[in-house]
Amino acid sequence: MNIRIEEIPIEEFDLSLCGMRIINPDWVLRVQNSIWLHGQLQPVVAREHEGKYQIIDGFKRYYISVDLEIKTLQCQVLDIDLQQAKLLILSYNRPHQSMEVWEEAMVLEDLLKTHDLSQQSLSRLTGYSRSWVSRRLSLISKIDEEVASEIRMGTLTSSQARVLIKLPRGNQLEVARVITTFGLSSRLSDRLVNAFLEAEDEDQQRHILAHPEHILWDQTDLPENPYDDRLSSYGNDLMHSIMNLYRPLRTMLSKLGDRRIGELNKSEKVIIAPFLLEVSGYAGKLSEANGQLQLHKQGEQDER
Repeated sequence: MNIRIEEIPIEEFDLSLCGMRIINPDWVLRVQNSIWLHGQLQPVVAREHEGKYQIIDGFKRYYISVDLEIKTLQCQVLDIDLQQAKLLILSYNRPHQSMEVWEEAMVLEDLLKTHDLSQQSLSRLTGYSRSWVSRRLSLISKIDEEVASEIRMGTLTSSQARVLIKLPRGNQLEVARVITTFGLSSRLSDRLVNAFLEAEDEDQQRHILAHPEHILWDQTDLPENPYDDRLSSYGNDLMHSIMNLYRPLRTMLSKLGDRRIGELNKSEKVIIAPFLLEVSGYAGKLSEANGQLQLHKQGEQDER
């Protein structure tokens, strides 16, 4: 494989393989801060394709450079064909585990369909087991297309999507919208899906999706009378008070995250807003208290 390093003008890059990657906003911000402070530390990787340079690795660096009005990027140019380029998308990201499961699945599906490869061939070419390949292809085949679009846009994570494959395709999108609205973790997403599947009828399913807090945050995973012998009497009292806040606080946050909040009329907002403002004041005090605890914790670590 011939490799050379060149300085390539931004406008000469080809982004036709970018559809196999998800642009995660958090990752983009991290890379942007790094490029802003230190410049480009790693070259993008590309191959010559139809008079341009088709990016294989470094899409975030490219988009950020465009935003920062950087004119050229250092590029490692490889002399490879399209199939090799797609395989390299997987191998370049393997050491850092920076690809989501869905991204791996998209690359594998494209190789399967576009290059007429079998699952056995994919296993051999990628160096992964056949079961690894099969699990990712299964994820693609069982997900509703509209849900897949949410994943590609980065609004739904692969771990959240994995729990959705237990549902019929026709129900996946409505459950996915609850997951994204409330920003549920994969554990809570799984709890929601299981409750939906165990519902007795459609009316109960509708109720679960309209009021997910009733089944998500029922405090079944919290001890009734928390006690930790490492804590003083005051420490245990404080811990007990914090535990007692969990359910009402989570319920309130779920209500605030409900899309129906946008349907409140002006009179309703006038009535509710002062109470929410007062609660926000308490939230500020809680944040200050948390800051004190974090400072104490950091001081203990420094002493060690």
